[in-house]
Amino acid sequence: MERALARIERTGNALPHPATLFAFMAALMIVVSAIAERLALEVIHPGTGQPVRAVSLASIAGLHRIVTEMVTNFTGFAPLGMVLVVMLGIGVAEASGLLAAALKVLVLSAPRRLLTFAVVFAGVMSNTAGDVGHVLLPPLAASAFLAVGRHPIAGVAAAYAGVAGGYSANMLLGTIDPVLAGISQEAARIIDPQYIVNPAANYYFMAVSAPLLAVTGTFVTERIVEPRLGAYGGTQQQGVVEHLTPEERRGLRAALVAAALIIGLLVMSAIPQPGFLRDAQTGGLLNSPFMSGIVALVFIMAVAVGLAFGVAAGRFKSDRDVVDGMGRAMATLSVYLVLVFFASQFLAYFRWSNLGVILAVKGAEILRAAGPGSVPVAVGLVLVTATMDFVMPSASAKWAVVAPVFVPMLMLLGYTPEYTQAAYRVGDSVTNIISPMTSYFAVIVAFMQRYERRAGIGTLAATMLPYSIAFLMVWLALLVGWTLLELPVGPGAGMRLSAG
Repeated sequence: MERALARIERTGNALPHPATLFAFMAALMIVVSAIAERLALEVIHPGTGQPVRAVSLASIAGLHRIVTEMVTNFTGFAPLGMVLVVMLGIGVAEASGLLAAALKVLVLSAPRRLLTFAVVFAGVMSNTAGDVGHVLLPPLAASAFLAVGRHPIAGVAAAYAGVAGGYSANMLLGTIDPVLAGISQEAARIIDPQYIVNPAANYYFMAVSAPLLAVTGTFVTERIVEPRLGAYGGTQQQGVVEHLTPEERRGLRAALVAAALIIGLLVMSAIPQPGFLRDAQTGGLLNSPFMSGIVALVFIMAVAVGLAFGVAAGRFKSDRDVVDGMGRAMATLSVYLVLVFFASQFLAYFRWSNLGVILAVKGAEILRAAGPGSVPVAVGLVLVTATMDFVMPSASAKWAVVAPVFVPMLMLLGYTPEYTQAAYRVGDSVTNIISPMTSYFAVIVAFMQRYERRAGIGTLAATMLPYSIAFLMVWLALLVGWTLLELPVGPGAGMRLSAG
């Protein structure tokens, strides 16, 4: 296994940066579109009944469009604004120390027999705050396990399984939700230019997934990983996990009060029929400002509780501290902005060329001819995505590549973009923990080496493989059951497209 993983690592390191890949694919799309037009590729649009022909971007008109719309391709890219706004709020909460204190409470307040479940569940829930759980929770879990006489590497493994393997599951909305929803919306508009995908589109499915994965991770840790590791005989001494400081306790109390006030206001404005966040015309909630303004509400909540914690705990002395926290959050997105620039160009070229519609119609014809049912479609998408994770671990980067093909294709087969996105998220998560290409793989190896100097990539892979297999089996079984029952994956997001 170590030899195989070493080959994967060498191959992955030889690939260019994802931003470079998108730049290359955008350039390649210009060439491919010219070839497609020369071959006179054409299909009949199933919605309008009109012919759809491949359009060359290598023409004068195409080159003019590339030059004149380059900026708007970038600034109009759906996920960009959502991510920037959410990260501003998360930056306040993180700079105040609230996120670190909240994760510490969730792990350390659990009874000893529930420690494993608390660690895995905290990892699953930590994706609400982006990637902070990757670097904060594993060392904290190792200390907690060591403090109660358990193997610290098992703590690292349990935390990493929750953080990375359960990355898409959550009982709250996370930063990844608006990103994927925006890309899904862009892809869905290849077929339906008016289609809207809400950031909460997968909430029902992911909320059920979160405790299920936590239970699965607990079972794997206690029945497979810990027995394999045996008793800890390293040099690190059993110690006491650092508890909350008085300042942190004061900050948490203030944050809870702020959260309760905001939640109360949201309940009063969204639940009663005359609430001002409900749809002004219909009085409904699904297509209301409450649902379409989820990103803004997440921002307001994060800023409010972060400010309350920071002021009460003494972390924020002036407005400069708050602004600096927002600035540090924005700084972490510098590479993401570069990636989005090139990804937005590629997606725009793909859409302009009409190749998305052509591939979707042709792919739907092949799938119809093969006669697959709902279950094979879902399983196939999960497995394809899980395999891609070994060469392109970024959830948003992968989805930006496959969404323009899979979303329209499955729309033509009667499946909603929200359902396709849910299936994608299962495959994207389960192999994160064994892919050497993930950004935090080497970091987790370093965490393990604190307790076992000889630990390496093989150690991490062998330790995490049982989680990956178990998560794939359990989560896929949930998806299959969800599919057979045709349950909605989120608010207003069913599995099947309506006839209209």
